[in-house]
Amino acid sequence: MTYPPKSTFRTPQPVGFVLFGAAILVAGCASTQGLRTQSTRDDANRLAATESLAAAQVNPDAWPDRIWWRSFGDPQLDALVEAALVGQPTMRVAAARVRQAEALAGGAQAGLSPQANLYGRTVRQRFSENALVPPPLAGSWKWASDLQLGLTYELDFWGKNQAAFDAALNRARAAEVDYHAAELVLVTSVVRTYLRLDAAHAQRELAEQTYRQRENTLTLTRQRVAAQLDSRLDMKQAESALPATRERLAAINEVIALTRNQLAALAGKGPDAGLDIGRPRMRDIFVEAVPSTVPATLIGRRPDVVAQRWRVEAASHEIKAARAQFYPNISLTAFAGLQSLSLSDFFTAGSRTLGIGPALSLPIFDGGRLRANLGVRQADYDAAVEQYNATLVTALHDVVNQLVSMHWLAERSGEQRQALQLTQEAYDLAVARYRSGVGNYLQVLSAESQVLNQKQLLIDLEHQQRALHLELIRALGGGYELAANPAGKAGMAAPPSTRNAS
Repeated sequence: MTYPPKSTFRTPQPVGFVLFGAAILVAGCASTQGLRTQSTRDDANRLAATESLAAAQVNPDAWPDRIWWRSFGDPQLDALVEAALVGQPTMRVAAARVRQAEALAGGAQAGLSPQANLYGRTVRQRFSENALVPPPLAGSWKWASDLQLGLTYELDFWGKNQAAFDAALNRARAAEVDYHAAELVLVTSVVRTYLRLDAAHAQRELAEQTYRQRENTLTLTRQRVAAQLDSRLDMKQAESALPATRERLAAINEVIALTRNQLAALAGKGPDAGLDIGRPRMRDIFVEAVPSTVPATLIGRRPDVVAQRWRVEAASHEIKAARAQFYPNISLTAFAGLQSLSLSDFFTAGSRTLGIGPALSLPIFDGGRLRANLGVRQADYDAAVEQYNATLVTALHDVVNQLVSMHWLAERSGEQRQALQLTQEAYDLAVARYRSGVGNYLQVLSAESQVLNQKQLLIDLEHQQRALHLELIRALGGGYELAANPAGKAGMAAPPSTRNAS
């Protein structure tokens, strides 16, 4: 018998390496050439705000406290805020989104670990007489049994799986910060509504005072008519002022009832819960200074800005994952198990099966799918960067706008108090002249109307002043601060602020 030359049985290892190298070169057919990002993240320090903040007092420690609403010293407000944080469905939705994002990050992390699967079966089967199985198995019935443990591990040479995990983790971080942003929005809404309730009570107090004052004026007018010092026209005018004041009281009571109802809704409770809300008893709080590190530190204090920074980081890692898909995917597979055509021999040493080896897949021609995917990820990154830039600019202007309004409102309030003092003096003179019989009721009515208007304007300005300080607290982040490593969130470090993806 003649045998083929010995060389024909030689394993062609060098040829294998050549083919492997050639395959990597061919993978270059799926090229990333010409694909790059176009947007650059803004630096907060480059946003000029020095002159705009020059008029404000500065203090490095002027950031709001985490539980800033307690500064109002109103236990009823504290209870409403706590109830809202627990009972408001929007907070539970935000919490569910955090859990969802964390679960997605856990799923992405699984790609970094080996995957093991156990497979087993036993089946009674007849082997075909016309297939590959020779006699005596052909045409016979046997119990075919398999039990196999398989192990697969992808060698993440190009960082694809790590980048996918980092992207998912950053989106989980963004979702967590979104929760704090929703919390700030909710608490601010509760306090803002509570301030409106306080203003409505002040307006009702003024209306009640006006009603009593007009009752006294009506009594005096009737006495003067009886003494033939005034006409019945003066008395009718005095009488008509009372229904108008009662109408004003009814309108204010409607506002109070609706505001209570809104507070109950914000707390996640039914309308009846609003009936127990009494008049606010808040002390005035004024933010007398702003942090000296605005705008640089604002990027770590505003939840909306921080969340968008995490999204930029996530988009950057998604670009890395998309770029890594252009390179070979190499994995190791191994299996061990038992295989037998007889149940009696299934657990014997001769039924063992073992195997181990590498697997390689290469993207060569895909019709442009990988390039399109990378282009999408880069566009997503550009959009995230521009959204971050817009959020940062909006946040800085938000702070400055509140400071500008507070400055001019303080001046308006001073002028309004002076105007009220002068109109009150004019009213007192008109009443004194009327009592002495020198003046007439029209003069009293005109002066009274001016006093009422000036008091109403002052109440509105005082409410605006409180509301502006509330909005400044919100604009400064409401006490939120990005921790270097939040408790219970391994690896949740502060996002880089200068790096940009390509």
